[in-house]
Order: sequence, then structure tokens, then C-alpha cells
Amino acid sequence: MLLYHAGFKTIEKPDIHYGRKNADFGQGFYLTPEEEFAHRWAGERKGEETVVNTYELALDGLVIKQFDRDREWFEYIYGNRNGKSDELKSDVIIGPIANDIIYNTNGIVTSGFLKPEEAMQILMVGPEYRQITIKTEKAVGQLKWLESKVLSHEEIMGYKKTLMAEETEYQKLLAEKLEEIMGED
Repeated sequence: MLLYHAGFKTIEKPDIHYGRKNADFGQGFYLTPEEEFAHRWAGERKGEETVVNTYELALDGLVIKQFDRDREWFEYIYGNRNGKSDELKSDVIIGPIANDIIYNTNGIVTSGFLKPEEAMQILMVGPEYRQITIKTEKAVGQLKWLESKVLSHEEIMGYKKTLMAEETEYQKLLAEKLEEIMGED
């Protein structure tokens, strides 16, 4: 499995203990199987290069948890983002990226504005991108760094334009879904 990670340095051997515990799938090393997606989310930092690392992951013998965009996925991510202890015993987690609408959706539900079933409809709006999270040292041992590519400022700006166009389309679809849901009540 080929995987990609955007950042500001070459990372040949990732540290799964570095980073936020309250990310989508808890603490670990986050990658995507979609090279184009990694490029779109690459950022810039003054005085540093923007790097996309490429890896190969051998899945043999690893415990893998796969999520789909459903209630189980939502509850797992919401728990991690709110500091709940991650009790899932997997070497690798594969599933959709949540984006920050998960917070907004939960706030709408807890306020009583939407029912949980309606909130799930909102979470289904827009494109679905997958992320792969390396959770254990065993999985790190099966992750082989292949190369790093430095992105130019021009490349990053081109990808940002694509991302902004996608975000505009997403906002339109989200508004349409909200109108549809509110019209049903």
C-alpha cells in the first residue's frame, strides 16, 4: 500500500507518540493513500520546505480497523477529539477524514436543533477522503520510507486553489442538505 504524508521535513521513521492525542483516530502517524490529497493539504511555513513523503506499508500480520462514514466512525472520532481514552486495539486504522464539521454537527445535535439521524445526513455531504493512521511500533516497522518530494510555492498555491474550489462546492452542498432537512420537519 502506497501512502503519503505532507509536512516540513523528511520523515524516514515516524514517531507515533508525537502529535495530538485528540486527532480523528487518536495519537499516531497520519497518512493518506491519495497523493493528490496530500498535496492539497500541504502547508507553507516561513524558512522551511514543504515536503511530501512517500511510504509503502506491508499489511501482513497487522491488526487493521476499517471505518466507513457511519455512526461507529462518528462516535470514535468524537470520543478521540474530546479526550476519551482510545481503547481500540489496532496496529492501523483506515477510515474517512472527519474535517471540523463533526464539531459543528455535534453542537447542532446537543442544542436540539437537529436529531442525531439528521446530523448523520450532514456528515455524509461532500467528498470522502481516506486516512491511514499508524498506531503501533509493529506497524511502524512495516512502514518503509521511499522518497521525499519538495513542493514549490507555485505548486502549493495551485493545490490551494483546487482546495478552495472544493470547499466552495462543499459549502453549497451542505446548505442544500440543511434546507432539505429543515423542509422535512
